[in-house]
Amino acid sequence: MPMKSDREYRNMVMEIRKAEEAEPDTMIVRGYASTFNEPYTLYEDENWRFNEVVDADAFANTDMSDVIMQYDHEGRVFARISNNTLTVTPDERGLLIEADLGGTELGRQLYEEIKGGYTNKMSFGFTVEADEVEDSKSEDGKALTTRTIKSVRRLYDVSAVSLPANDATSISVRSLTDGEIGRIQAERLEAEKLELRRRKIKAKAELLGGQK
Repeated sequence: MPMKSDREYRNMVMEIRKAEEAEPDTMIVRGYASTFNEPYTLYEDENWRFNEVVDADAFANTDMSDVIMQYDHEGRVFARISNNTLTVTPDERGLLIEADLGGTELGRQLYEEIKGGYTNKMSFGFTVEADEVEDSKSEDGKALTTRTIKSVRRLYDVSAVSLPANDATSISVRSLTDGEIGRIQAERLEAEKLELRRRKIKAKAELLGGQK
């Protein structure tokens, strides 16, 4: 079922490209914005888990005409597809992001922060074209809802972030899962009502049977 066209955010991990793979004096960072066919948990409580998985063909028709790289999804642009300082490429593992941060002073500062391990997380912003949601049971007995992203409509940006989970990510997860939480809670309540009704009917039948 297609989801709303609201922009969503997911975290990723960055790494410095190995020196032997890069040209001298370049400041290249790389990482995967998404991995394919590997479920990850967006929400979990004592009774329910909400997983998400990205289909290997999800980015086949995605608009990536001018993706930009920022910090915390705002402010200066450190790299972008249109000036060839950013590449976004689906491969056998996932969506590979590679950026040259040597073009601006702030970009060079960010590179040093990444190299020193002070910043090692990223988040990317996207909208979904189509997805599927399936309910099942997990191996540990919890109710399990799995959302499979079948098609991404547009990739907007990849951003270095100051914290592993930023406010935008938390808001996105809440907006995504609230509807599913409400649906499951309603189904549980209805099941409890049906069970209570069944018990009342059984008790009444046993009472009437005992009066004969």
